[in-house]
Amino acid sequence: MRWLPFALFLLILNTVLLAMNVYAYRWAAQTFALSPAARRALKCVLGAGFAGVALGRLIEQLGFGTPVGVFLAATLTLELGVLLSVAILLVLHAGVALKRAVHRVVAALRRGAERSGDAADDPAGHEAAASSEPAEPRTVRALPRRSFALQLAAGSAFLAGGTSSVYGAVSGRRDYAIEEVPVYLPGLSRSLDGFSIVQLSDIHIGQFVGESELSTALDLVASARPDLIVLTGDLLDHDPRWAAELGRFVRRLGPLAREGVVAVSGNHDFYAGIEQTLWALEAGGADVLRNRGRVIGDGRAGFALLGVDDVQGPRFDAPGPDLDAAVSSLPKLGGRAAPALDLPRVLLCHNPRFFEDAASRVALQLSGHTHGGQINPLLSPAEWVLKHGWVAGLYEQGGSRLYVNRGFGTAGPPARIGAQPEVTRIVLTARA
Repeated sequence: MRWLPFALFLLILNTVLLAMNVYAYRWAAQTFALSPAARRALKCVLGAGFAGVALGRLIEQLGFGTPVGVFLAATLTLELGVLLSVAILLVLHAGVALKRAVHRVVAALRRGAERSGDAADDPAGHEAAASSEPAEPRTVRALPRRSFALQLAAGSAFLAGGTSSVYGAVSGRRDYAIEEVPVYLPGLSRSLDGFSIVQLSDIHIGQFVGESELSTALDLVASARPDLIVLTGDLLDHDPRWAAELGRFVRRLGPLAREGVVAVSGNHDFYAGIEQTLWALEAGGADVLRNRGRVIGDGRAGFALLGVDDVQGPRFDAPGPDLDAAVSSLPKLGGRAAPALDLPRVLLCHNPRFFEDAASRVALQLSGHTHGGQINPLLSPAEWVLKHGWVAGLYEQGGSRLYVNRGFGTAGPPARIGAQPEVTRIVLTARA
């Protein structure tokens, strides 16, 4: 029954998408008084967008050809535009409803005040008698059903949503940044002061991240001059057929760092197939740390690099993250019976949520998973939804630090708004 949660997620997602498209269609059709032909055309466009998202996995199985990729990118971008437009329209709708409610309350209060005043002016009740006589008809000026102001507001909503979506797909997802983050590591040997760890996360190799994007990633990593390269999960998107591409990419990364490439798994690596992902990483020369550790540097003058499995591993019959096992796996130093427990520790874990358990047990945790929210139109909804708000950047808890990488690729719509894709250069320092 492992498929049941995913099937339920798809059902909810498609229901929300359908409702969203219907809502957008009704706003456009009624507000702008579209002709029958225009309504049919709008139905076709929105229907194609919904079908492309709902049947995306099936369509993708048709092949990796450019036409399929272009169609999927177009439909996902369209649906993102609809989503952003609907978000603005819902605010507009709430504003209109509030305005009408206020008008009703004010009108009711005014009528009550008029009745009270009339009763005070006519205490003998002559007004009541007169009220039985036919009242003169009042002239009520009908308001236009669709005012220019409403059309302007709705048009602005559709324009803002559409242009934001196109920007995110065309430019935003390729607006790469190298973030340099100095981190004090207590107990770090002076010989490793300035040691650089270049982090790539959430590459999502697949239909929308291929040779062009990976070549850019290689250039960015090379320019960051790493001592060590770490890959913190979600390296494949969801299709195991891209595993060979991942292996070639890792093989090209290896020579860029003297300490090589180290990797941990992410939830999408399990979706794609963890065995295929691990095969690709190991074939490319990466050291995969699944609840395991190693020492970086010269023995007791080094630091402990630990890696744990993704928190969703147990859903796929994997052990899940086990920090104790990773620490216990550290090699013996200088013939001592105990492992290198006193070395400063750097932990690789895809999901920042694990920092709840790791804080105070490691000096630094490097994570990804959140994509920095990926779609942040003026605000970051992920900061409200995710526990602790660990979405992007550097955080501290219990004397430990967490860095959350915004990721390199995309999940879902191939777009980024207000969340630049990044390559992180962590610079370890021995001095506070």
